[in-house]
Amino acid sequence: MVFVVKYRKNLITSEIFEFMKEICKGIEERYFLFFDAIGHENNHVHIVVEGAPRYAPSRIMQICKSILAIQIFKKFPKIKEEELWGGEFWSDGGHIDTVGDGRALTAVKNYVLNQGRDNKKLVSHEF
Repeated sequence: MVFVVKYRKNLITSEIFEFMKEICKGIEERYFLFFDAIGHENNHVHIVVEGAPRYAPSRIMQICKSILAIQIFKKFPKIKEEELWGGEFWSDGGHIDTVGDGRALTAVKNYVLNQGRDNKKLVSHEF
């Protein structure tokens, strides 16, 4: 999945990224999802997540985007007030790819861990 910060603002700092990883661990426990990898540049995030068949991919994206945004706004209220004028953290929509077998999952996971136009900007984490 790929989520883009509203207005493509460069708001994902290393502090926010570390907080996002903590939130993802909580989402794993509550919704029985398994995060394989997460990577980001300053204005977007890539997430590789495995979900139970009971969840549609769009529902997994909805869960992740909404919980991440709510928790980021709680911990970093200045972002909502000063950067996004009280609005949403993520742009509408996003991108979802689905994977059917283990080899394809490995390829997608490697892409997320190695993605980015400039490797100096890239930050990724394998769960």
